[in-house]
Amino acid sequence: MEKKINPLFVLIGIAIVVLVMFSAAIFVTLQPGQKGVLFKKFSGGLDKEHIYNAGFHVIAPWNDMIIYDVREQKVDETMDVLDKKGLPINVDVSVRFYPIYDKIGELHEKFGKKYIDKLVVPEVRSTVRQVMGRYTAEEIYSLKRSEVEAKIISETEAVLNKPENNIKMTTLLIRSINLPADYKKSIENKEIQKQEALAYQYKLEKEESEAKRKIIAAEGEAKANQIINSSLTTNLLKMRGIEATIELSKSNNSKTVIIGSGSDGMPLILGNQ
Repeated sequence: MEKKINPLFVLIGIAIVVLVMFSAAIFVTLQPGQKGVLFKKFSGGLDKEHIYNAGFHVIAPWNDMIIYDVREQKVDETMDVLDKKGLPINVDVSVRFYPIYDKIGELHEKFGKKYIDKLVVPEVRSTVRQVMGRYTAEEIYSLKRSEVEAKIISETEAVLNKPENNIKMTTLLIRSINLPADYKKSIENKEIQKQEALAYQYKLEKEESEAKRKIIAAEGEAKANQIINSSLTTNLLKMRGIEATIELSKSNNSKTVIIGSGSDGMPLILGNQ
């Protein structure tokens, strides 16, 4: 007697096979730092409003979960640009950014998962070329380097952070600016000569200041002597001499003998012990 197969077991078996075959499409796990947006093939297309967070998710096997890395990312770019006079300059730039978490649907719709190549890199390159094209190589390399860097950062940030781009730039760093060797050497030599000229000018100004100080000091000393000399009359000197003689005569260590007077009328003091 032939044993019948339970249809229920058949259905369960088929369900298990189907589940195994489509498990990768049904069960989706988003890692930390990832966000997902769902593309529904048969019911509305890209669901931009619903953003899936990190964790385990179950979706219909005919739908696609588009996964984005929303952590901060870095792009390094090396490019050749032209200065205001057409001189070639090589620039190394690093830019840090991340996609705005709740806008990855709009980002995917407009640029797709290759948004870095379609949006970030072209805008960085374009801005660097535009800014550096306003300056000469000498200004970029030495005279106005900080100004050039500040403008590149602010203008790149303004472009990438536009609401319609759904990107947040956090940092832009200009790692190096390289000029043709001969031109770079001429700029460096000019800078050395400039610093030497400034040092020489400072030395001259210092010496001139010291000379003026000495003249002022000498004039002050001469004026002081003039005032003193004009106040030293003969009578005043005699009076001071008499006062000094009296003080000496009071000393216990002196024996004074006054004999006549000097040619100027001052007493002569002889003898001491």
